[in-house]
Amino acid sequence: MQGPVIETARLLLRPTALEDFESWAALQADEEATRYIGGSQPRAAAWRSFLTMAGAWSLQGFGMFSVIERESGRWIGRVGPWYPAEWPGTEIGWSLSRESWGRGYATEAAAATMDFAVDVLGWTDIIHSIDPRNAGSQAVARRLGSVLRGPQKLPAPYENEPSEVWGQTAAQWRTRRGTA
Repeated sequence: MQGPVIETARLLLRPTALEDFESWAALQADEEATRYIGGSQPRAAAWRSFLTMAGAWSLQGFGMFSVIERESGRWIGRVGPWYPAEWPGTEIGWSLSRESWGRGYATEAAAATMDFAVDVLGWTDIIHSIDPRNAGSQAVARRLGSVLRGPQKLPAPYENEPSEVWGQTAAQWRTRRGTA
């Protein structure tokens, strides 16, 4: 899959590639890492979600980026633009392997992909759908300058999962960028 590559100080962000699958499946199997995003998945379901992200890149021209730690070359998660059918808004989301938590990678990658969404995709609003119990993701949203907008209902099959919408406009992001 050809597509944009974004480099940050510590990360390389690129579209989903076949060589990412083993790490993707390991992330999807981790109950703690997936607790607030629908729960762990067996390998076959992880394959389908992996193909969904690759298909988003192919059909929409964007999807979450694979996040590669530059120093090690290791795939550590997915971060970036996400807007499936019936979703409550144009989202920048993140999901990283537990081994990479607490290092600022989610904020670093999300900030770079927010620039991409605003500058390249022309998004005028950015949301983050966050489970109200997920303090870690709430902290990332705050560091990005997003604010809690309130509860939201996600489309099926997530309609019964608790979710809050955090977000900001593109104009607000343009004012804040560089401080995240």
